[in-house]
Amino acid sequence: MKYILVTGGVISGVGKGVIASSFGTILKNCGIHVTSIKIDPYINIDAGTFSPYEHGEVYVLDDGGEVDLDLGNYERFLDVTLHKDNNITTGKIYQSVITRERRGDYLGKTVQVVPHITDAIQEWVEKMAHQSVTQDGNKPEVCIVELGGTIGDIEGMPFVEAFRQFQFRVKRENFCCAHVSLVPQPRSTGEPKTKPTQSSVRELRGLGLSPDLIVCRSDQPIGDSVKEKISNFCHVAPEQVITIHDLSSIYRVPLLMEHQKIIEFLNDRLQLNISMPRPRHFMRKWRDLAERIDHLRKEVNIGLVGKYTKLEDSYASVTKALQHSAVQAGYKLNLTYIEAASLEQATKAENPVLYHEAWQKLCKSDGVIVPGGFGKRGIEGKMEACKWCRENDKPFLGICLGLQAAVIEFARNVLHLIGANSTEIEPDTNHPIVIDMPEHNQGQMGGTMRLGKRRTRFTAANSVIKQLYGNKDDIEERHRHRYEVNPKYVADLEAAGLKFVGHDDDKVRMEVVELEGHRYYVATQYHPEYLSRPLNPSPPFLGLILASVGKLQSYLARGCRLSPRQLSDNDSDEDYPIVTKLPLEKLQISNDSRNPGTKVSDN
Repeated sequence: MKYILVTGGVISGVGKGVIASSFGTILKNCGIHVTSIKIDPYINIDAGTFSPYEHGEVYVLDDGGEVDLDLGNYERFLDVTLHKDNNITTGKIYQSVITRERRGDYLGKTVQVVPHITDAIQEWVEKMAHQSVTQDGNKPEVCIVELGGTIGDIEGMPFVEAFRQFQFRVKRENFCCAHVSLVPQPRSTGEPKTKPTQSSVRELRGLGLSPDLIVCRSDQPIGDSVKEKISNFCHVAPEQVITIHDLSSIYRVPLLMEHQKIIEFLNDRLQLNISMPRPRHFMRKWRDLAERIDHLRKEVNIGLVGKYTKLEDSYASVTKALQHSAVQAGYKLNLTYIEAASLEQATKAENPVLYHEAWQKLCKSDGVIVPGGFGKRGIEGKMEACKWCRENDKPFLGICLGLQAAVIEFARNVLHLIGANSTEIEPDTNHPIVIDMPEHNQGQMGGTMRLGKRRTRFTAANSVIKQLYGNKDDIEERHRHRYEVNPKYVADLEAAGLKFVGHDDDKVRMEVVELEGHRYYVATQYHPEYLSRPLNPSPPFLGLILASVGKLQSYLARGCRLSPRQLSDNDSDEDYPIVTKLPLEKLQISNDSRNPGTKVSDN
């Protein structure tokens, strides 16, 4: 097994996750089986109880692991399926060591950071490095380990010490350290400064790890003179200094690294025996993707109505899924973040300017997405967005809480169930449209939700979402929720036109909902963004993008094919009318809240 350790210096958030993913992408395109591990030095057991403002979104794996968002980068770049133990935290390590101590495994010895904690880290890394992450079951050949935080952080010291020992445990020819460091370019001088990189490398070397590669991150390209200076002061050869400046898209990072002969270096340093690929054909699909992104001219405007909009990483997977679909459709994504609370009447009274600005953003959007979330704040604003999309035939996609908000809004304004709500927001509501799942509400927050990949069965033959999934009878998607639609209200909701076209295996849990007579009004209880890939976008997201540019029906009519010949600019949904479409004005709603339902007129 070969190991590549990726560390960071100067500041966090410098791009270690993308660079670690790029190492894997390059090696995978050389025919090497790759796996990844992310180490987070915080004491939390996992990322499940974090606010998105702490570390960005919580990414969910097939096995239900709630992990750091960098594992999402690994899965998207490498197209692999990682496990929850591919994310190591200080909490997990100490929990395992304390459990073994209580069991008597250490035979009365004093349990210490060295050797017990450091040994546990090394054993965990070796164990997960040999776990298959592909469907074919092949054993990985290279494991890329990203150490979160920056070198010198007190909480990261046990992990640095563990890898200082680990390099001798696995032998030098099987271990490579890549240090990612910021090279700032102050406006006052206009020249790159190498002192921060020199300091972080000196700190790393003082802790017993010598970098084999120094990856320099900067705003602008760095010249050879700067590389030579870093080489001279950091005890590496010039070819061991890789420079990565800000690029047009993250998909160009592997290409830039490959251009700087990273394959030759890794092949020699780790003795990988790679047959050098032909330059013309190497990473062809990746190059085509990067070129396509750079040459997009048409734009699609999507409004994201959420409650964590101050930090874009809060919706990292949603953003990536939208980008994947927009690129596939031939459009440049113009994403606008709209604070859900700003759409509410309370904001109109307190801050009219903020209220009208938020509504202006919503009205200018070609399509709207309402992603998941927790808690009361912003829920009324999400319902306002759902209502506006429903009444104005605006393409809409709701995810998790977005589905629940859409169903509650429909119950209030179409079924006239006054006070309808979720028990999460109002436990004593007279109309509990959304209820908690008892088996997933155990009084503890961590790891108690309905998590991981679950099956969804389609029940409607002419469902738009089923067609987008290739007319499959059932699919598997990842979940993360503790509340669900109350089955007692399903019949009334469906009679009014809100169709639950996807259920779980027992037909108890509502998984997918569509609104009859609407251009594209779809919501899912699961999180489709987690399985979206750059070359294989998520069907619900692709449906939203296509509906937003007026090409969804033509796409479906052509057998769900996207290519320049099959879907031209001249195609539009006007040429392919929705056969099952029922005009909204045909629905006459009963005002009797005790017996809600719909009456369809004779004509």
